[in-house]
Amino acid sequence: MANRADHDPRHHTQKMQRHLQETMDHLREDIEKVDEPQLKAMFETSAEVLGGLKKAFSDYEQKNEAAWQ
Repeated sequence: MANRADHDPRHHTQKMQRHLQETMDHLREDIEKVDEPQLKAMFETSAEVLGGLKKAFSDYEQKNEAAWQ
């Protein structure tokens, strides 16, 4: 049975933000582990895209954007 946190949107937005940050950190750590410039660029670009998505979750949670109000 679902508990109260399962119905709280903030629980889900915060959880997703943590997962996105973990993935961003992993991508950036792996940049140092590979030699291929194209792969380094893809990892950094991916981390930046995920950062934008993380910000969107934060904006939703804080109702910072008109679309979320």
